[in-house]
Amino acid sequence: MSLSSSPSGADSSDDIAADITAAIAEQRLPPGTKLREEALARLYSVSRTKIRAALVMLAKDKLIDLVPDKGAFVSRPTEEEARQIFFVRRVLETALVREFVAKAGAADYQMLEQHLRQEREALSKENPQIRSKLLSDFHILLARIVDNQVLTDVLTKLAGRSSLITMLYQSTRDATCSSDEHVEFLQAAKAGDTEKAVQLMQHHLHHVESALQFEIPPPGGKKDFVKALLA
Repeated sequence: MSLSSSPSGADSSDDIAADITAAIAEQRLPPGTKLREEALARLYSVSRTKIRAALVMLAKDKLIDLVPDKGAFVSRPTEEEARQIFFVRRVLETALVREFVAKAGAADYQMLEQHLRQEREALSKENPQIRSKLLSDFHILLARIVDNQVLTDVLTKLAGRSSLITMLYQSTRDATCSSDEHVEFLQAAKAGDTEKAVQLMQHHLHHVESALQFEIPPPGGKKDFVKALLA
Protein backbone atom coordinates (compact mmCIF):
# COMPACT_ATOMS: atom_id res chain seq x y z
CA MET A 1 0.00 0.00 0.00
CA SER A 2 1.09 3.62 -0.40
CA LEU A 3 0.02 7.20 0.18
CA SER A 4 -0.71 7.58 -3.52
CA SER A 5 -3.98 6.76 -5.23
CA SER A 6 -2.84 3.27 -6.21
CA PRO A 7 -0.69 0.63 -4.49
CA SER A 8 2.95 0.69 -5.55
CA GLY A 9 3.77 -2.97 -4.96
CA ALA A 10 7.13 -3.93 -3.48
CA ASP A 11 8.39 -0.56 -2.29
CA SER A 12 12.08 0.30 -2.16
CA SER A 13 13.31 3.18 0.00
CA ASP A 14 13.48 5.28 -3.18
CA ASP A 15 9.85 4.42 -4.02
CA ILE A 16 8.70 5.27 -0.52
CA ALA A 17 10.58 8.59 -0.51
CA ALA A 18 9.06 9.49 -3.89
CA ASP A 19 5.58 8.55 -2.70
CA ILE A 20 5.87 10.63 0.48
CA THR A 21 7.27 13.53 -1.56
CA ALA A 22 4.20 13.43 -3.79
CA ALA A 23 1.93 13.39 -0.72
CA ILE A 24 3.74 16.45 0.68
CA ALA A 25 3.52 18.27 -2.67
CA GLU A 26 -0.23 17.61 -2.84
CA GLN A 27 -0.61 18.64 0.83
CA ARG A 28 -2.06 15.26 1.77
CA LEU A 29 0.71 15.36 4.38
CA PRO A 30 0.56 18.98 5.58
CA PRO A 31 3.55 20.85 7.05
CA GLY A 32 4.20 19.77 10.63
CA THR A 33 2.76 16.25 10.25
CA LYS A 34 4.74 13.69 12.26
CA LEU A 35 5.90 10.69 10.23
CA ARG A 36 6.07 7.70 12.56
CA GLU A 37 8.41 4.93 11.45
CA GLU A 38 6.19 2.17 12.80
CA ALA A 39 3.06 3.49 11.08
CA LEU A 40 4.90 3.98 7.79
CA ALA A 41 6.39 0.48 7.97
CA ARG A 42 2.90 -0.90 8.50
CA LEU A 43 1.45 1.22 5.69
CA TYR A 44 4.06 0.08 3.15
CA SER A 45 4.51 -3.46 4.55
CA VAL A 46 8.28 -3.01 4.77
CA SER A 47 10.91 -2.99 7.50
CA ARG A 48 11.61 0.09 9.58
CA THR A 49 15.13 0.02 8.11
CA LYS A 50 13.69 0.85 4.69
CA ILE A 51 11.56 3.58 6.23
CA ARG A 52 14.58 5.13 7.96
CA ALA A 53 16.49 5.17 4.67
CA ALA A 54 13.55 6.89 2.96
CA LEU A 55 13.33 9.48 5.74
CA VAL A 56 17.04 10.25 5.41
CA MET A 57 16.51 10.90 1.68
CA LEU A 58 13.61 13.23 2.44
CA ALA A 59 15.64 15.09 5.07
CA LYS A 60 18.48 15.56 2.58
CA ASP A 61 16.01 17.20 0.21
CA LYS A 62 14.78 19.45 3.07
CA LEU A 63 11.27 18.01 2.79
CA ILE A 64 11.23 16.75 6.37
CA ASP A 65 13.02 17.63 9.60
CA LEU A 66 14.62 14.86 11.66
CA VAL A 67 14.46 16.03 15.27
CA PRO A 68 16.59 14.06 17.79
CA ASP A 69 14.48 12.18 20.35
CA LYS A 70 11.27 13.42 18.72
CA GLY A 71 11.12 11.94 15.23
CA ALA A 72 10.47 13.04 11.66
CA PHE A 73 8.17 15.91 10.72
CA VAL A 74 7.10 17.36 7.39
CA SER A 75 9.00 20.63 7.09
CA ARG A 76 7.04 23.74 7.97
CA PRO A 77 8.57 26.71 6.15
CA THR A 78 7.17 29.93 7.57
CA GLU A 79 6.18 33.11 5.78
CA GLU A 80 9.01 34.98 7.54
CA GLU A 81 11.53 32.36 6.42
CA ALA A 82 10.30 32.75 2.85
CA ARG A 83 10.72 36.53 3.03
CA GLN A 84 14.28 36.17 4.32
CA ILE A 85 15.21 33.60 1.68
CA PHE A 86 13.91 35.68 -1.20
CA PHE A 87 15.61 38.82 0.16
CA VAL A 88 18.98 37.04 0.15
CA ARG A 89 18.29 35.56 -3.26
CA ARG A 90 17.58 38.98 -4.77
CA VAL A 91 20.91 40.27 -3.46
CA LEU A 92 22.89 37.27 -4.69
CA GLU A 93 21.16 36.84 -8.02
CA THR A 94 21.57 40.49 -8.98
CA ALA A 95 25.33 39.90 -8.96
CA LEU A 96 24.87 36.48 -10.55
CA VAL A 97 22.96 37.89 -13.52
CA ARG A 98 25.71 40.41 -14.30
CA GLU A 99 28.31 37.64 -14.32
CA PHE A 100 26.06 35.35 -16.32
CA VAL A 101 25.46 37.85 -19.13
CA ALA A 102 29.20 38.48 -19.34
CA LYS A 103 30.21 34.81 -19.45
CA ALA A 104 27.41 32.76 -21.04
CA GLY A 105 28.02 31.34 -24.51
CA ALA A 106 25.87 29.84 -27.25
CA ALA A 107 26.02 26.31 -25.79
CA ASP A 108 24.89 27.64 -22.41
CA TYR A 109 21.85 29.31 -23.94
CA GLN A 110 20.97 26.14 -25.84
CA MET A 111 21.10 24.14 -22.62
CA LEU A 112 18.91 26.67 -20.79
CA GLU A 113 16.39 26.76 -23.64
CA GLN A 114 16.12 22.98 -23.40
CA HIS A 115 15.56 23.36 -19.67
CA LEU A 116 12.74 25.83 -20.35
CA ARG A 117 11.07 23.25 -22.58
CA GLN A 118 11.23 20.80 -19.67
CA GLU A 119 9.60 23.41 -17.43
CA ARG A 120 6.71 23.80 -19.86
CA GLU A 121 6.25 20.04 -20.08
CA ALA A 122 6.12 19.75 -16.28
CA LEU A 123 3.61 22.59 -16.08
CA SER A 124 1.35 20.85 -18.59
CA LYS A 125 1.24 17.80 -16.31
CA GLU A 126 0.40 19.87 -13.20
CA ASN A 127 2.96 18.10 -11.02
CA PRO A 128 3.92 20.59 -8.27
CA GLN A 129 6.91 18.52 -7.14
CA ILE A 130 8.60 18.35 -10.55
CA ARG A 131 7.65 21.84 -11.68
CA SER A 132 9.00 23.44 -8.48
CA LYS A 133 12.29 21.60 -8.81
CA LEU A 134 12.73 22.56 -12.47
CA LEU A 135 11.83 26.20 -11.82
CA SER A 136 14.36 26.25 -8.98
CA ASP A 137 17.03 24.43 -11.01
CA PHE A 138 16.95 27.18 -13.65
CA HIS A 139 18.62 29.54 -11.17
CA ILE A 140 21.18 26.94 -10.10
CA LEU A 141 22.12 26.39 -13.75
CA LEU A 142 22.88 30.10 -14.09
CA ALA A 143 25.29 29.85 -11.16
CA ARG A 144 26.99 26.78 -12.61
CA ILE A 145 27.52 28.57 -15.91
CA VAL A 146 29.21 31.45 -14.07
CA ASP A 147 31.53 28.79 -12.57
CA ASN A 148 31.65 30.16 -9.03
CA GLN A 149 31.50 27.14 -6.72
CA VAL A 150 30.84 29.11 -3.54
CA LEU A 151 27.95 30.97 -5.14
CA THR A 152 26.61 27.72 -6.60
CA ASP A 153 26.70 25.99 -3.20
CA VAL A 154 24.95 28.87 -1.41
CA LEU A 155 22.32 29.29 -4.11
CA THR A 156 21.70 25.54 -4.26
CA LYS A 157 20.80 25.52 -0.56
CA LEU A 158 18.59 28.60 -0.88
CA ALA A 159 16.93 27.34 -4.04
CA GLY A 160 16.29 23.95 -2.46
CA ARG A 161 14.40 25.57 0.39
CA SER A 162 12.64 27.88 -2.07
CA SER A 163 11.56 24.82 -4.05
CA LEU A 164 9.82 23.37 -0.99
CA ILE A 165 8.12 26.71 -0.32
CA THR A 166 6.83 27.05 -3.88
CA MET A 167 5.84 23.38 -4.02
CA LEU A 168 3.57 23.98 -1.03
CA TYR A 169 2.38 27.54 -1.55
CA GLN A 170 2.59 28.44 -5.26
CA SER A 171 -0.41 27.99 -7.55
CA THR A 172 -0.17 26.41 -11.00
CA ARG A 173 -1.03 29.79 -12.52
CA ASP A 174 1.83 31.52 -10.70
CA ALA A 175 4.22 28.70 -11.58
CA THR A 176 3.35 29.25 -15.24
CA CYS A 177 4.09 32.96 -14.81
CA SER A 178 7.47 32.04 -13.31
CA SER A 179 8.38 30.00 -16.37
CA ASP A 180 7.26 32.84 -18.65
CA GLU A 181 9.51 35.19 -16.68
CA HIS A 182 12.44 32.80 -17.16
CA VAL A 183 11.87 33.05 -20.91
CA GLU A 184 11.81 36.86 -20.81
CA PHE A 185 14.95 36.96 -18.69
CA LEU A 186 16.83 34.63 -21.01
CA GLN A 187 15.87 36.70 -24.05
CA ALA A 188 17.25 39.87 -22.44
CA ALA A 189 20.43 38.11 -21.33
CA LYS A 190 20.99 36.57 -24.75
CA ALA A 191 20.61 40.03 -26.31
CA GLY A 192 23.37 41.26 -23.99
CA ASP A 193 21.08 43.71 -22.18
CA THR A 194 22.53 43.36 -18.69
CA GLU A 195 20.43 46.02 -16.97
CA LYS A 196 17.17 44.68 -18.39
CA ALA A 197 18.17 41.15 -17.39
CA VAL A 198 18.89 42.34 -13.83
CA GLN A 199 15.55 44.14 -13.63
CA LEU A 200 13.68 41.10 -14.94
CA MET A 201 15.35 38.80 -12.42
CA GLN A 202 14.57 41.13 -9.52
CA HIS A 203 10.96 41.43 -10.70
CA HIS A 204 10.72 37.66 -11.08
CA LEU A 205 11.93 36.88 -7.56
CA HIS A 206 9.71 39.58 -6.06
CA HIS A 207 6.73 38.23 -8.02
CA VAL A 208 7.32 34.66 -6.82
CA GLU A 209 7.56 35.83 -3.22
CA SER A 210 4.52 38.12 -3.31
CA ALA A 211 2.31 35.48 -4.95
CA LEU A 212 2.92 32.77 -2.33
CA GLN A 213 -0.35 31.67 -0.73
CA PHE A 214 0.41 30.63 2.83
CA GLU A 215 -3.23 30.20 3.78
CA ILE A 216 -4.20 27.64 1.12
CA PRO A 217 -6.45 25.04 2.79
CA PRO A 218 -5.19 21.50 2.18
CA PRO A 219 -7.39 19.37 -0.09
CA GLY A 220 -9.88 16.98 1.44
CA GLY A 221 -10.30 13.30 0.74
CA LYS A 222 -7.38 11.02 1.46
CA LYS A 223 -5.50 13.57 3.55
CA ASP A 224 -7.66 12.92 6.63
CA PHE A 225 -7.04 9.16 6.39
CA VAL A 226 -3.28 9.56 6.01
CA LYS A 227 -3.02 12.12 8.79
CA ALA A 228 -4.98 9.89 11.15
CA LEU A 229 -2.86 6.88 10.27
CA LEU A 230 0.42 8.69 10.92
CA ALA A 231 -0.66 10.72 13.95
